[in-house]
Formats: sequence, C-alpha cells, structure tokens
Amino acid sequence: MNPIVMAVTERIIARSKITRTAYLALIESEAERLQNAPARHGMSCTNLAHAIAAESDDSKLILKQSQRAANIGIVTAYNDVLSAHQPYKEYPAQIKNHLSNMGHVAQVAAGVPAMCDGITQGQSGMELSLFSRDTIALSTAIGLSHDVFDGVVLLGICDKIVPGLLMAALRFGHLPAIFLPSGPMGSGITNSAKAKTRQEFAAGKIGKEELLESELKSYHSAGTCTFYGTANSNQMLMEIMGLQLPGSSFLNPSDPLRPLLNEFALQNLTAHTALEPGYLPLGQMLDEKSFVNAIVGLLATGGSTNHSIHLLAIARMAGIILDWQDISDLSDVVPLLTRIYPNGAGDVNHFQQAGGMGFLIRELLSVGLLHQDVQTLLGKDLSAYCQQPYLDLELDANKLAWRDCTEESLNLDILAPASAPFMKEGGLKLLNGNIGRGLIKISAVPESRWYTKAPAKVFTDQYDVVKAYEAGQLNQDCVIVVKYQGPKANGMPELHKLMPVLANLQDTGFKVALLTDGRLSGASGKVPAVLHLCPEALMGGEIDLIQNGDDIEIDAHKGTVVNHTITDSVDRQAGSIKSSQAKEAQQGLGRELFSIFRENTTPADQGALSLRW
Repeated sequence: MNPIVMAVTERIIARSKITRTAYLALIESEAERLQNAPARHGMSCTNLAHAIAAESDDSKLILKQSQRAANIGIVTAYNDVLSAHQPYKEYPAQIKNHLSNMGHVAQVAAGVPAMCDGITQGQSGMELSLFSRDTIALSTAIGLSHDVFDGVVLLGICDKIVPGLLMAALRFGHLPAIFLPSGPMGSGITNSAKAKTRQEFAAGKIGKEELLESELKSYHSAGTCTFYGTANSNQMLMEIMGLQLPGSSFLNPSDPLRPLLNEFALQNLTAHTALEPGYLPLGQMLDEKSFVNAIVGLLATGGSTNHSIHLLAIARMAGIILDWQDISDLSDVVPLLTRIYPNGAGDVNHFQQAGGMGFLIRELLSVGLLHQDVQTLLGKDLSAYCQQPYLDLELDANKLAWRDCTEESLNLDILAPASAPFMKEGGLKLLNGNIGRGLIKISAVPESRWYTKAPAKVFTDQYDVVKAYEAGQLNQDCVIVVKYQGPKANGMPELHKLMPVLANLQDTGFKVALLTDGRLSGASGKVPAVLHLCPEALMGGEIDLIQNGDDIEIDAHKGTVVNHTITDSVDRQAGSIKSSQAKEAQQGLGRELFSIFRENTTPADQGALSLRW
C-alpha cells in the first residue's frame, strides 16, 4: 500500500474510534432481533396483517410461514422528469419476479423525491437541491421503519439521491443493501459543441431556439446524462465501494445484460441477509477503508466536487469522520487516470468502451492506492471488480458470464494506465488562507491557470454577475466573488449560470477565477473556481469582508487563497446582507418550508448535514 494512503486511513480510523464503535454497537443491537427468524416474524399478528394485506396469496403464504424466505424492501426514486430514473419505472416488478423465482418476496418500502439539478439550475428551485439529500434520507428511513425487511434494494442514480439513500441505509446498517443502476443514455452531440453553443448564447450571438435545439441533441433519451458530473461520479463510487456489480454502472439502459446483472445482484443480496450463513450487514460492509477507496476513485477520475460534501455526510452516518484534509492529502499521491468531460472530450460511454471501471480499479490496485481487503457485494476482495460482464453467445445468449478486464486502455485519450497518468496528482485541492478554506477542482483546469492574482469583483447573486457581464463591466482580469451562497444562506444552489460567462471572459484573454461559498458541481469546467468556502458569509466568514478591488491570490500549487488587501487593513464591517434579509428571500416554490434545514445545517466542510441523532 502507498504509505500516504495507509497514513490517511489510520488517521481516519483513529479519529473515528469513538463514533464508529458507538455506531457498530447500535447496528449490532438492531441485528439481535433478526437472529433465527425474519424481521417480520417479530411483529404482532395485527402488524403483520397490515404489512401484507395487499400481497398475492402466494406471497402471503411465504411471508406468514417461511423461516428462510427474505422480504426485500425496495426504495425507489423513480419519476418521469429525471431521464436517469425513468427506467426505474419497471424495476420493482422485475425485482419481485427475480426474487420470486428464488423463493423470496419484495415490497416497495418507499418512493423518495428525486430532483434534477439540470432542470433547476439557475432557477429558484435549485435552492432545495442540497437539502433534498437529507429529505431523501428521512423519506427512506420512514419507509424502512416498518421493520418488516431483511434486505434493501436502492434505486437511485443522480446527484443528491444516491447520497440520501445511502445515508439512510447506513442508519439501518443491520440490513444488507445494494444499488441497482440503470445506466447512461447514448452519446449525443459532442460536449465541446454543447459548451460552445452555451457560450455563444451567453455572448448574445445566437438565440434561444438554437440553444434549445443543441440541448435536445445532448439530452435526448432515457438514461443518465453522459458528462462526468455528480450523477456519474455517484455511479463510480457505488461500484468502487462494492455496492454495485463490476462493470454494471455504465451500461446503457437497454443493454441485454441489465436484467441478468440485476438478477445476479439480487442473488448476492439475499445471500447476505441474517437468514443466511453469509450475513453481511451494510454497516459492517462499509468501513474506513471503503471510504478511502471512494476518495481515491473520486480523485483518480476527476469526479464531482459535490462529493467533498456528500462523502463526509455519508461516512458520518456510519460513525466515520472524514475531513477535507484527507481528500487533499490523498490528492497529492493519486494520479488522474481519466479524461471525461468536463475534464476531457469523451463521455462516460467512451470511458466504458475504453476499459471502464475494471481497468481503473486494476490500475489503482496495482500501485497500492486502493485497499484490496474490503467487503463488497462479491466478497472481501476488491480484485473481483477487475472483471467485466458479458453474454457468451456461443453457449447461451441469456447467460451472464465474466471475464478479466482489458489489459490495456482501448483509448489513451480517455483512460490512462497508472504508469502514464494524465496528471500525477488527483482532481481536487484544498486551499487555506485568510479568506477561509475551500476546494478547487484542478482536473478540469490547465496547470497554467492554477495560479490567479487579480482584483475582486464582489456579488451576492449569480444573476448580477451575468448582468455585469452583459453590461461590459467584467472585461478585465478579475476574481469573481459570489457570497451568501452557502448552506445556511440559501441552501447552497449550484451556480451554473456563471460558467458560460466566465468561460467567455477567459477565452477573450482575461485572467478569471471564481471564489464562492457556494457550489458548482462536477460540471465546473475549465475556469479555476474555489468552492464551498468555509466559514460561509452568513456565518461571519472572511469572504464577507472582501470588497471590490481587493487583491485576491489563488494558488493551487501551494494550496493557498489569500486576500492581500485585507492583510493591510482589517477595519471592515461584515454582514452586507443580514440574516433577516436572507430569510425573506427564501419564499416561493416551497423554499420557506426548508428553513429548518438551513437553520440546523453544519458547514460544508462537515457535510452540510441538517440531520441529528
């Protein structure tokens, strides 16, 4: 093992000793109720009758009498608005059929909300996005609280849905749990063409009709969006953590392997319930090493900056305490092995065709950057994930088969070996200074732009940045500062409206960067952006002291972010927007209902968690 990876792992284990011990004791006490009988058999007759009243006679007979049949709870985030989740419409029936053939039963335990950041970006509804994660966790917990299940199937893919589902599943960590993916849509127009059209629209060179036509060619069918943002970073994480089958994450929804993989995953899930000798509860399956592997995978693929928040929140649910410093230290030794848009020209379909997750995991294992001795859906050996599924058409067109992943990358522009990475460092860097601490995604930014020193242009709304651009007020070297975008201020919406504007300024030749206590996600693109700055402005963070013209220095090489002007004069007043004014802005589209989340959230560098236990 790489010594830095080992040191970070040992540091996390030591830091988490008390909370992890308490967590394991909790799930062990919950598991005691499952010994020698299904969970439902611990209920009263009236309770059980309610739970199975709508089931078929055959299912009722199994649920009443069988001591060996598992009842698997399905938590689904299906809706028609999210293209990635639309294929889930038919999954519950398929899951029930697969499990019935194995002598088990499944019930839909809960349907959880699922919002699309792509639909709400730049809209007021985006202010509910981050807290939808905790809402999903609460909704999942309500569904599982019926306490009639022996295992859990989680149906979710996109940005906040996977973290929310997994957070709740870990609080029911005495049960085994898996994710079933549905896969990405086919490739549309090139990502570079899409980005160019957006920049032309921002510059006023084309109209809305041309922009919409371009977008429809990019987002065109059922399946996950094909760029490597948070949704596809989720899929990578679930596979590298062993919660999805090898090679299953990036197969298209209509791939004939899909139903066979789902059936095989369900076979493994039922083998891990407390009714079987191979009992493997989720809370024991995912340990500190699993989360280190997740961070390594995120860095090696240049994944979404959102996971610098989500991974901390997920781990905390299992009693494991992560810190941004862990991510930064690992980034120093984890090489960048993929170039997927916005970090490159290809998309996740091209990544899959180049060798996909199997090749990536094997390369990282070969240089000691991943823990091999972790529990997965297939057992305690991550090397099982260095293979890929296929149909052996010569033997049986309907039989799932496995083979070793490709020994060489099939596209060196998209997937590199560990011996010749795209970058020697990972995709994220932690920056510290007299403005606070924040993260920058360097995998999408040329190294020549890792350093910026320019005057500040200060805003409190992304729309005001757009207006200033349209008025020609940003035609200079500048650091665009957008404050009051943190979780307590407005729910930390992603600031997507900024990217075409900043990209245009940069392409014109100006030195431009973004500094914010808000989010920008995995689709952050080519402009250097210091994100998630803590403490946020509403909490008195130093970002609120920045004024127009201040000399701001961002250095991703040294890991620093400094306001040089304020070092000379600290006689300034913070709080240009008062808390009361921030609250008044949170009206409409249900935003007023989420004040309890904003008021109780932890900072971004603690996972932006509004849940307590």
